[in-house]
Amino acid sequence: MVAPALSFTPLPGLPAVRAGDDLAGLIAAALERAGIALAGGDVLAVTQKIVSKTEGRRRALAQVTPSARAQALAAETRKDPRLVELILQESHAIIRTRPDLIIAEHRLGIVLANAGIDRSNLDGGEDEVLLLPEDPDASALRLRRALERASGVDLGVLITDSVGRAWRRGTVGLAIGTAGVAPFCDLRGRRDLGGRPLQVSEIAPADSLAAAAVLVMGEAAEATPVVLIRGASGGGDNMPARAALRPRGEDLFR
Repeated sequence: MVAPALSFTPLPGLPAVRAGDDLAGLIAAALERAGIALAGGDVLAVTQKIVSKTEGRRRALAQVTPSARAQALAAETRKDPRLVELILQESHAIIRTRPDLIIAEHRLGIVLANAGIDRSNLDGGEDEVLLLPEDPDASALRLRRALERASGVDLGVLITDSVGRAWRRGTVGLAIGTAGVAPFCDLRGRRDLGGRPLQVSEIAPADSLAAAAVLVMGEAAEATPVVLIRGASGGGDNMPARAALRPRGEDLFR
């Protein structure tokens, strides 16, 4: 059996979004303008940035009052104490710090720099930052349902972000929210080519798709925040992205 081919197509013409915008409606309209008809099993990868913008997750640093803990951590890391205060508010724990860097366990369970708080591609200057969506899995599910109603076909949706890795330089795409795409698949017990049962094989399909989609989206001024993935067999169960988080008892690095 030959595995199906995968294609990744950036969606052109999506306008800048603001808080309260109908993101599913904007995506559907952009698809129509581009002459793209969604097919059953398609997956739409959507960067968290436009999800956060439509959900009103912008914050003005001028309105943030840093705590004593934030001020102390800011002095240690050479960061704006107001930004550090937001990092603390968004985090369960601070994992590592050094000058110019804070690695945090976000309240969603993801370990990443600065609790995912970002300043890039915002029109409010250095005083504005953007937080991750409140619940990316819920965001993905809302988008899936709305786009399925509009298209009449079964779809999958990924909410993507870019994260660093402990042992390698550079960032890769990660699925922080999923709907209709498996975030985690346990292959243990299946047989390999030699007939031996797999003992440790666990894969992360949603993260693999997100990593490729983010390559197509770009990381700078490309303005392509949505990518259509075809051939990935989307439209399955709504397993949340948090299913791929490693349980604390299995974490050998903290």
